[in-house]
Amino acid sequence: MSDKAIITCSITGVLTDPNQHHVPVTPEQLAQEARRAYDAGASVVHVHFRRQEEGKGHLPSWDPAVARACVDAMRAACPELIINQTTGVVGPDYQGPLDCLRATRPEMAACNAGSLNYLKTRSNGSWAWPPMLFDNQPAKVQDFLDVMAETGTLPEFECFDVGIVRCVGMYVETGMYRGLPEYNFVMGVESGMPADPDLLPILLRLKIKDAPWQTTLIGRSEIWPTHLRTAELGGHLRSGLEDTFYLPDGSKVTSNAPLIEQLARYARDVGREVATPREARQMLHLAA
Repeated sequence: MSDKAIITCSITGVLTDPNQHHVPVTPEQLAQEARRAYDAGASVVHVHFRRQEEGKGHLPSWDPAVARACVDAMRAACPELIINQTTGVVGPDYQGPLDCLRATRPEMAACNAGSLNYLKTRSNGSWAWPPMLFDNQPAKVQDFLDVMAETGTLPEFECFDVGIVRCVGMYVETGMYRGLPEYNFVMGVESGMPADPDLLPILLRLKIKDAPWQTTLIGRSEIWPTHLRTAELGGHLRSGLEDTFYLPDGSKVTSNAPLIEQLARYARDVGREVATPREARQMLHLAA
């Protein structure tokens, strides 16, 4: 199993406008895209939920009924698929993500493991959006871990910077989390870690020994060398319309499937096989 690569499809993002890009929004659209990703080699789908009202599909939703409808549709389309649910929210009110976890009881969920100044600039030197803090203090992390323990959900520790990787070790050391954590190195956010393959060996030295890991790489064609290096170093792989719209040659995709096919190709190019959903469940110690 150690030679198998688990592929995650980040099927849709938090704010991408469906009027501009081919991101799925409705339960039916998510089910169709989940099936395409599954057929291309994905065992896991990381999902954000969107408002379902006309003209509101670019906005996030924390309505448990919406979450349940979306998850049920994807599970019906791909019964073996592993659901990995977002929980990221800014500010002190995060009851919505907790309610959605309880409503859907996903096999996995993101656990944002530390705070980050979430910044981006334009070429003219102005801010791309108002500077903001993506706040994930330990008490907030603990609340998410408590609910994930309640729902039988495996946390995936999202690490946006090097110090956050080290924080995950402290969560284990202090008993906030018991067992081997699953790390997700998020690279390519402009104010976080760059999508640089040379950074991976450093991150692997900082994570807990033998803990599973993957990379989330945000950007365009420049992210693909780091995907390949992830495959070479034994990490699990993730891509999808949340993270990029572009293949290594710079061509733009209109579906998740080509991105997942490219990851599967990288895994096989370095001598690894792509894990089936059943194998992924065994590797992650999830219920069959």
